[in-house]
Amino acid sequence: MKTEVRIDKWLWAVRLFKTRTLAAEACKKGKVIIKDVQVKPSRNVKIGDVISIKRNPFLFSFKVLALSENRMNAKLVADFMLNVTSSDQLELIELAKLAGNMGRDRGTGRPTKKERRDLEDFIDPEFSDEEGDWDF
Repeated sequence: MKTEVRIDKWLWAVRLFKTRTLAAEACKKGKVIIKDVQVKPSRNVKIGDVISIKRNPFLFSFKVLALSENRMNAKLVADFMLNVTSSDQLELIELAKLAGNMGRDRGTGRPTKKERRDLEDFIDPEFSDEEGDWDF
């Protein structure tokens, strides 16, 4: 059994990224962090490491339970990592999900010009150009 695996391979194997290339790009862009240090794709990961992944505006954290270089079935992922994301981040994620559901219903298409104007008036009534009082 291996004691170390490249971080990009492990991230791909546990299905955190769809391709290994995307995992490597995330590392290069500084979105993958181990022990408060941004890591390169060639960095080796060990059992017990806590990996943080920035996906704006959230910071996900995972603890390495086992190593693998081969992509696995989604059912097996729980044996290889543990989600240790902080409770405040999980709260932000839930709020974002709720906010995302507040918009238009799926399949209703783009808003009409009238719907857009009504929405702008609702969000910022001072922005409305119906009064005609432009203060420069």
